[in-house]
Amino acid sequence: MTDGVDNESDLITDALSGNRDAFATLVRRNQDRLFASMIQVTGSPDEAEEVVQEAFIRAFVKLDTFQQNSQFFTWLYRIAFNTALTRRRRQKVKISLDQARESAGHELTATTDAVDENLLRAERVTMIRVAMARLSEDHRSILVLREMEGHDYEKIAEILCISIGTVRSRLNRARRQLKQHLEQLEDEQTSRPQSRP
Repeated sequence: MTDGVDNESDLITDALSGNRDAFATLVRRNQDRLFASMIQVTGSPDEAEEVVQEAFIRAFVKLDTFQQNSQFFTWLYRIAFNTALTRRRRQKVKISLDQARESAGHELTATTDAVDENLLRAERVTMIRVAMARLSEDHRSILVLREMEGHDYEKIAEILCISIGTVRSRLNRARRQLKQHLEQLEDEQTSRPQSRP
């Protein structure tokens, strides 16, 4: 195989015939995009890296099941997404607001208005992350695909193997749940006694 072969279908055919270079090319073309996507799904670069590695191994093993009626990346994304969910189920770690704040690693280096503004923004990001963690896996998954990944309803339906109608209703419920969790977190914050210097 030469580097001039650009057709994805040809690369897949070559990989199925035992050409490891062809599959390596598929990996190179998709790994950065998949890694960026999985960071959004897992919330952790280290976890995303492990998910991507595991996904490529599964894709290599299951390549003969790829029907080529969708893009290779869509098929690969579905494998990675399901891998991330499976790992998440195994871990079942309950994230508290304080834990998420610590893991975010935000440190104050000055006392300017800009730092205060950045701290408020970081606090909001942390709250969203915690609220997302409190959602069911179905609701969290669909919000990640739509709001963070920007996929249209058709692509989400294809990735999750559900109907477009289910995508719409599940997305509406997920947004309502996220809003409720954010409101609860805000209430928790305001009811918490403020420390005085």
